[in-house]
Amino acid sequence: MKILHLLRHAKSSWQQPELADVDRGLNDRGKRNCASMAREISQAGYDFKHVYTSPAQRAQKTIELIAEHLVNDEAIEDLSWQSDSALYTFDAVQLARFVKSLDDAINEVMLVGHNPALTLFCNQLTNANIDNIPTCGYAQIKVNALSWQHIADAPALLMYFVTPKMLTAS
Repeated sequence: MKILHLLRHAKSSWQQPELADVDRGLNDRGKRNCASMAREISQAGYDFKHVYTSPAQRAQKTIELIAEHLVNDEAIEDLSWQSDSALYTFDAVQLARFVKSLDDAINEVMLVGHNPALTLFCNQLTNANIDNIPTCGYAQIKVNALSWQHIADAPALLMYFVTPKMLTAS
């Protein structure tokens, strides 16, 4: 069994339109959403041992703020992540290629990235028909596969899906 956690970066800032896309940070709403989503993701059952993120500033800041909130809440002792340029993609095929290259000794992984790649990839695996994983949205997928190489062909189930708006609505 493989478990895939997909986290879209939080809401990005457009205060400096001259910045390259990869250099945009988070706006205030995005920063606030990281706090509530950190607790939610932790409660969904993830240990944050294998986290890979896009090198985009907004993705890096998202996982950084989530880590701060989890460590402050003592939900986990330490959270680290690896940046990988392959995750700066908006293409589900490229995202799938990255996942298929993961070491099979790893059974659970989180990817912090971008749309439409995350939404399309989630829907392709699970047939969940999610319209959009919004900024700071999170999806947990269980795949009945022994190898990451075979996840596209294996039965997959969307176990958990939550967005910042869902948390404020309750």
